[in-house]
Amino acid sequence: MHRMLAAMFALGALLALAADPACAQRSGQTSGGASGSAAQDLPKLPQGIHPAVLKAEVELDRAGFSPGAIDGHAGDNFSKALGAFQAQNGLAASGKPDAPTADKLDAIAPDPVLTDYEVTPDDVKGPFVKRIPHKMEAMAKLPRLAYTSPREALAEKFHMSEGLLQALNRKAKFDAPGTRIRVANVAEAPGGPTTGTAQAGSRKDAPKVERIEINKHERVLRAFDKDGHLLVFYPASIGSAEKPAPSGTFKVKGVAHNPIYHYDPKFAFKGVKAKHKFTIPPGPNNPVGVVWIDLTAPSYGIHGTPNPDKIGKTESHGCIRLTNWDARALAAAVHKGTQVEFVE
Repeated sequence: MHRMLAAMFALGALLALAADPACAQRSGQTSGGASGSAAQDLPKLPQGIHPAVLKAEVELDRAGFSPGAIDGHAGDNFSKALGAFQAQNGLAASGKPDAPTADKLDAIAPDPVLTDYEVTPDDVKGPFVKRIPHKMEAMAKLPRLAYTSPREALAEKFHMSEGLLQALNRKAKFDAPGTRIRVANVAEAPGGPTTGTAQAGSRKDAPKVERIEINKHERVLRAFDKDGHLLVFYPASIGSAEKPAPSGTFKVKGVAHNPIYHYDPKFAFKGVKAKHKFTIPPGPNNPVGVVWIDLTAPSYGIHGTPNPDKIGKTESHGCIRLTNWDARALAAAVHKGTQVEFVE
């Protein structure tokens, strides 16, 4: 009964945010032509997309506790992020929505959960690719591992799953400039649209990350400032049977944006038959996404991904895989020498 009341509370808050013009005006503008208005009624959502969860996901994202791709589903990444937020704020760390958690999230991230956005010419100009090959050898033949559509690019821009973006905008033409769509109201940070309020890298004066803790069992990454305060919490894909993540403590060597992926046959990845080295061009659908944070552990790094909906749910090739937006934000906050500790 308590959880039911909490869900009703959160749902009512979300509907109020979506219908209150005055509240919508407080959100300001998002990048690339968003009006900040959330005055329209929330569309009817397909079965399985929960308004209370959607509300909490957006607020967690803004508070620096990433749920991964915002999708309106109460999955593992959502539960981990919510539990971490609850623990950090002195609440019962159940990983489930309740009224005290909703109150705290509303206080920390009070802006409307959804906002309107006008598709711009830049959003649709591409270049795009028709599809991303499954095999790495085929990827190497493309000029760029670009987005496959404006819809994919827009979903990533606002930290959403493509399914949720489509559900909120059933009849929208994502490839037509001037189209107004409903999106998650996430904040903007240097280097692209990343999360905001407590997010590392969200402001020029944001605290720098001095220590990163990667928990291999929990499949999460935590980043701390020089005083040991938790700055961000990210779900992560960490290691595989073929190439387990390392153990011990290392340091950040540097950061590469739009990295080229270098494959070496000694990796012996399953399904890769090439016996020679090859490279895969950069782009958001590159195997390491839009950014590579190089570590002193040889051939290991923290990086983005072409599949944000699979973060924390599948294995990686030994490295630490984050959503592209979380990886970009983390890259903006680390420096050469940032400590990276792997916890078993």
